[in-house]
Order: sequence, then C-alpha cells, then structure tokens
Amino acid sequence: MALNHDVKSLKSQAKNLRAALERGGRPISHSEALELVAQSHGLRDWNTANAVAAELAPWSFGGTVRGRYLGQTFTGRVIAARERGRGYHALTIDFDKAVDVSRSELFSAPRKRINATVNAAGVSLSKTSDGQPHLVLDAV
Repeated sequence: MALNHDVKSLKSQAKNLRAALERGGRPISHSEALELVAQSHGLRDWNTANAVAAELAPWSFGGTVRGRYLGQTFTGRVIAARERGRGYHALTIDFDKAVDVSRSELFSAPRKRINATVNAAGVSLSKTSDGQPHLVLDAV
C-alpha cells in the first residue's frame, strides 16, 4: 500500500487515535498508537512507516513550499500533488503573493497558481530558452 503522509502527519494521527481511544475508556501508549497508525496504512510496523514517510518528497499535498519560479522567489502551498512515475511529482502550487514572470518593464504578467512536474530534487523538467528550470523548490 502506498503511503501519502509525512512523519509529522502520521504522528498527529497517532496522537488523535490515542486521545479518541482514551475518551472511549481504552487508553494506549503513544508507541502502541504509532504501531496502529502504521498498520492502518498497510505497513508492518512504525519503523517501516517512519522510513517510508521519510522518503516522501517534502512537497506533499497541503505542504508549504518556497523556491524560484522563472527566476522570481516565492512562498506558497501545494494544493495538488500526484506521483508521475518513480521520482517525479506533478504539483499545483498556489503562491502566497502573485509572481510577476515578465522580464519587460513595459508590462507585467502576474501568476498566482502554477502547475509543474518536478524531479526528486524539486527541479522542474520544463526549462526556459536559456536552459534554466522553470521551477526550483528549496528544501524546507
């Protein structure tokens, strides 16, 4: 089964599970909750879930990202993400503030939302005419 959650999200799920079970009169330890969360995602144990989650791209759905788009710095949020083959992800990013992608002083071309396919390093496959990647995500 594929895991689409990062370690922080899995730990949050364990915390919520533990609280729900405690409210229902069946308290469990945090480590037991982690094991149950891992199993609920089809994984053998917490160590396996932790290892798989650590390999996920940091730019998963709902994640905060920053980087450069057409040479302009940005911060934003991933509003859609899907795997496009091993090591590649198709992302839709909503910028916090529109990025002006025009190099002309005569007009502007603001972009608030973009789609891009990036490799495991967060670099887009698409490049400008001078060979620079359209999108480069910084490690967060």
